Amino acid sequence: MVATASSAVLRIWYEANDATLFITFVGGKTYAYEGVPVPLCRAFLAAESYGRFFNAHIRDRYPYRLVKSRRTK
Repeated sequence: MVATASSAVLRIWYEANDATLFITFVGGKTYAYEGVPVPLCRAFLAAESYGRFFNAHIRDRYPYRLVKSRRTK
């Protein structure tokens, strides 16, 4: 798991056995993105801006599901 210094992304981790990328956003919701290839995950971790990379290369390109939502007041 990688904790980030991003204004959009809080944590990133990858399950290589099923090619699933987990992203926790600063709002507290964690999503699983399925079928993300290892090279793309590596590029994401090396990106200058996690938010920009996510929007350009992951969002709306891979099937996803909400896996956890922290309640906000």
